[in-house]
Amino acid sequence: MTSTRRTFLVGAAAAGAGSLLVGPGRFGRALAQEAGTLAFAAAGTVTSSWDPSSHTVAPQITAEGFVFSHLTKCPMTPENPAEVLPDLALEWKLIDPHTLEYKLRQGVKFHDGKDFKAEDVKATYEYASQPSRPASAWYPGQVEVEIVDDYTVRLRTEKFGYPALNFWYLSSFLPVLSAADVANPDLLKQRPNGTGAFRYEETRGDQIIFKAYDHYHDGRPKIDTVVWNYVPDANTRVLGLLNGQYHLAERLEPEQYASLKAEAAITTNRGLSSENKYLHFRCNKPPFDDVRVRMAAVHAIDRDQVLAIVGEAGQASNCHLSPVKFGYTDVPNYPKYDPEACQRLLAEAGFPGGQGLPELEYITSVGFYPKTREYGELVTALLQEQGFPVKLTTLEPAAWEERLYRRADGQGPGHIVDVGWITGSPEPDLVLRPNYHSKYALINGIADPEIDAALDKERNAASTEERLKVLQEEALPLLAAKVPSISLFSSVFLRAMSKRLEGVYFYPNGPIDLSKATLG
Repeated sequence: MTSTRRTFLVGAAAAGAGSLLVGPGRFGRALAQEAGTLAFAAAGTVTSSWDPSSHTVAPQITAEGFVFSHLTKCPMTPENPAEVLPDLALEWKLIDPHTLEYKLRQGVKFHDGKDFKAEDVKATYEYASQPSRPASAWYPGQVEVEIVDDYTVRLRTEKFGYPALNFWYLSSFLPVLSAADVANPDLLKQRPNGTGAFRYEETRGDQIIFKAYDHYHDGRPKIDTVVWNYVPDANTRVLGLLNGQYHLAERLEPEQYASLKAEAAITTNRGLSSENKYLHFRCNKPPFDDVRVRMAAVHAIDRDQVLAIVGEAGQASNCHLSPVKFGYTDVPNYPKYDPEACQRLLAEAGFPGGQGLPELEYITSVGFYPKTREYGELVTALLQEQGFPVKLTTLEPAAWEERLYRRADGQGPGHIVDVGWITGSPEPDLVLRPNYHSKYALINGIADPEIDAALDKERNAASTEERLKVLQEEALPLLAAKVPSISLFSSVFLRAMSKRLEGVYFYPNGPIDLSKATLG
């Protein structure tokens, strides 16, 4: 095997930026739009349940963002990722290490007309943090909520053995539900009922209709209707934007984004996300149950070449967290492309030159994340060059999602899975515990006592300063050394919209704040 650095040009990546074929006069084909209606071309769709605790699906979190409010908001800028702002809570303070108090906004109503009160916070937090809920891996553990009065609650964690400080950032992520809905699970699944700027009206096939909520606590939106259109193909999203069928399109390919920047009637938006793109190894099945084989695979992958393919849709990453997450750091000695180290580790593991390795499957999606097929072909070629017998499987997002998570036997299909993980809070444990603690390890199945101990230590830290120290000096370096996954890059969202659309705020996890937007 050679240790010479080679450059692979694969598929459309070698063809340059010429795949968006559009001509002049596109806006002459604009479709008539109902006044006050915004048409959104979404790259993903929702599940069959509107219960936010029933899933970990990024597109549905974006949809829920139109409907639900949270106790707090976190803009999650790289300059100030830890900033927390009021939403349904106006004030909050740590009473003691296990008690976090929130003073709630008065005069807020749910979309069904029910008054928002402390009982709704209690029902939401105690329900969503139950270990039986599919999304419970996002939370540090169960929580009890004490109702002090109708507009004061206290989150208590002492009974469950971890500090209440963990919910400081999570309060911007968990949508607040109506206590009446929590008591009626069937109704909770059927439709979202929040206190946000838009209320859910109906689903029509691949469209979801949201209407402006007249009683929104921060003022009625100026846009009357939002139509969510599930458009899985990126070219279709762009062409629909150009011909006026859509006003806003997400998750563009880099060459599409570059082309749209030249369009006079289009505004482009590029924003660092709270998502990293990972290659997860199935750590509980051979050969990736051996850390030497995992590290050998990492040393075979030239992430600089991956970034060259991804272009403006990615940013270099040497950390298992995005730069907009609390605790992010550029981890020293993060594993890099090193074919000689790859060969040495393969030999130590009993697979010299890759001899004796089973056929390996690398699973990725196409149509949701930019350039997955192109860099998937690159990664496959790089691994094959070092002796890994890898085949690439590309799937539509829905089929990929079915193969993503571990199954009842504790394992998952394939051996390497391309995954993004995006959450709407600076809280690092929204990424770290679901992916790397043996209690969860939803994708890679890692079960490592040292990783567990480091993650528990940072979760149980008594202060923010102590958490930061444990994250940066223990937990994140340990993940870099054990490599249950490798961070390929930090995702950068590429979006475009009609110049008529103004006043939009894009959160780094995908949701779009249209509460102050106008469509001229």
